[in-house]
Amino acid sequence: MALSSPGTDPARTAGSAPQQPRPSRGLLPLLLAGNTAMYALYVGVAGVLLALQIEAVDPAAKVANFGLVAGVSAIFATVFNPVAGALSDRTGRRNPWILAGGLLVLPVMLLLGSVDTILLILIAWCLGQAVMNTYQAALTSVVPDRVPTEARGRASAAVGLGLPVGSTIGALVGAAYSDDFRTGYLIFGVIVAAAAVLFTACAREERMPARAPLPVKARLAAFGSALRDHDFRWAFIGRALLVLGYFTVAGFQLYILKDHTDLPAGLAPEDAVAILMPLSSVAMVVSTVLGGWLSDRYERRKLFVGASAALAAVALLLPAVSSSWTAMLAFSVVNGLAFGCYMAVDTALVTMVLPKAEDAARDMGVLNVANAGPQIVAPFVASAIVSVGGGYTPLFLAAALLSVLGALAVRPIRGVR
Repeated sequence: MALSSPGTDPARTAGSAPQQPRPSRGLLPLLLAGNTAMYALYVGVAGVLLALQIEAVDPAAKVANFGLVAGVSAIFATVFNPVAGALSDRTGRRNPWILAGGLLVLPVMLLLGSVDTILLILIAWCLGQAVMNTYQAALTSVVPDRVPTEARGRASAAVGLGLPVGSTIGALVGAAYSDDFRTGYLIFGVIVAAAAVLFTACAREERMPARAPLPVKARLAAFGSALRDHDFRWAFIGRALLVLGYFTVAGFQLYILKDHTDLPAGLAPEDAVAILMPLSSVAMVVSTVLGGWLSDRYERRKLFVGASAALAAVALLLPAVSSSWTAMLAFSVVNGLAFGCYMAVDTALVTMVLPKAEDAARDMGVLNVANAGPQIVAPFVASAIVSVGGGYTPLFLAAALLSVLGALAVRPIRGVR
């Protein structure tokens, strides 16, 4: 999984501009359903079932093994997403790729539930990332393909709501089937497959002109060109630092609850995830809406971005200084408030510091490297810190430091208040 913005693939800027799309009736609810299913699988599988399965294979080396599986599969996902997107660009169709990716999730999830070695788990989850990123890349492209410019705010909201809703569903289903990996994986596969069938059956698609993908050399040149701009470079750095800090902790949440947190008697770690995730999701929705509105009203983007990154650092210090369940509850709420506000306002800030208006989509695609890259690095960094530091307190402190640096990174930006 990679955090991304709809319609920001640089490949889609090549060639002539497409005609203004005509919206399909009921498209926004379908986008919400499709993204909800996707995030439910990502959270329920990677955040709960996969961690439990890896622990069952080798409890003593679970942190290192989970870091390996999560890190390698993140590399696989980051590479495969633009490849799948380019393939759908070349055909001028999205629905067949959404359907194929969604349906192929079923056999891959069955495979993942049947393997019992770290190597086979790694291979199976990489296959899972391949089919899920085929689904994700095509689904993400629907907004710029089929939604008129004046309606893209609502479409982005529908896409964005899929994260908190899907995360909550994923955590609840993952916790419910924590003792039955095979059935849990199958249920997530069914959820995504059903969403793919529903979307492709109900969302009208008109074949678009096939578009050649942007050559690798041109992509690299675009990346370097955007980062030479002073304000955009600092926005990129700030986003990368904050996302790295967030995912170094988020990926290991289940193990943190098992090995660091003093849970109340009778509360299993996987059930604790099912409590924390909805709390964080609700906080994220509230802060996303409120933070965006307040930053618009006061026209102070840097203030809200910096403050929310600093608030994330404060949230990370709570479980660092206390291993209590109360501290984890407070962390989940405060961190959700911080991350939701940050992502909403920072995205608005970035759109205001893009180097050239005519290259906006390309440069937003460059920004997605700051989302995807840290997610690759985070599992390796986290497992190393936990192994060397002897626990999770150093991990929280390191993540807090990254968030502080992310807050400071917005200060040099000159073109936005």
